[in-house]
Amino acid sequence: MIQTIADSSHYPFEWIDVTNPDDDELKQIRQKYALHESSIKDWLQPDHLPKYEDVGKYVFIIFRMHCETVGAEADTVAELTDKLAIFITKDVVITMHKRQWDGPEAILKNQVDQHDCEDTLHLVNEIIKSCIATYEAPSQKLTKDIEYYEENMFLKNRKASLLKGLYYLRRRVEVTRRILMLSHDIVDKMDKPGHSNTYTRDTRDLYVKLHNIYDTLFENMNHLVMVYFSISSQRTNEIVRVLTVFSVFFMPLTFIVGIYGMNFDFMPELRLKWGYPGVMILMGAITFGIYVWFKRRGWL
Repeated sequence: MIQTIADSSHYPFEWIDVTNPDDDELKQIRQKYALHESSIKDWLQPDHLPKYEDVGKYVFIIFRMHCETVGAEADTVAELTDKLAIFITKDVVITMHKRQWDGPEAILKNQVDQHDCEDTLHLVNEIIKSCIATYEAPSQKLTKDIEYYEENMFLKNRKASLLKGLYYLRRRVEVTRRILMLSHDIVDKMDKPGHSNTYTRDTRDLYVKLHNIYDTLFENMNHLVMVYFSISSQRTNEIVRVLTVFSVFFMPLTFIVGIYGMNFDFMPELRLKWGYPGVMILMGAITFGIYVWFKRRGWL
């Protein structure tokens, strides 16, 4: 679907927004605005990473904005983000995307109609700023998710799916952080010397803020995964320690039982009247002695 957001008869530029175009619409747009075939191919790739390219007749940008809703096990670029292609000339801006995007209406109402956008570069800056802002709400949700796992990490009865959830959470943070890192070149070109102003600096500030947030989330996730394995290792060691303590208790008792379980005819203790109770008392004394020794050493 091809939609004219801003017409050149009312605004200092023309803004064409294209949503999930078919082959005929794509051909029409390409021929009318002389778009290069390689740019169209890049846009058609579902998992293409952010890029800034000066084609000559126009500037071509691919930016990825965060999806409004993602699945619990979403961990790829295509699952977590939506691709937005931007074609920029002096007089025209073309935005192309596969899924429905509410950004054009908001930008038109809050910036363009308020006469805040004087040229196409200013408009593109507002578009990119709007796309960067889509990462803010997911960062808050990721922070809450990390806090949830931190709270449940030290519980005695941990859920079996904790490690699986940690894996997908770490993947989401890692992929989103990588997308923001690759978007640095685009933000840098928009705020380059000669074009820098209050609006582009605001976009850069928002980008830096979110980039730092996701860096922190990534570090916290790595720390959380290491803590998880440390706790798992510690609990395994506790189980092994308890089993070792029990084995130490039974080792001397097994030794005594092994001796008196031998089938020799001439064993003097076998015929003693008090032989059986004597051995039982001896075994009890050994067990008590081991218990006292362990207690004094702080092993129990």
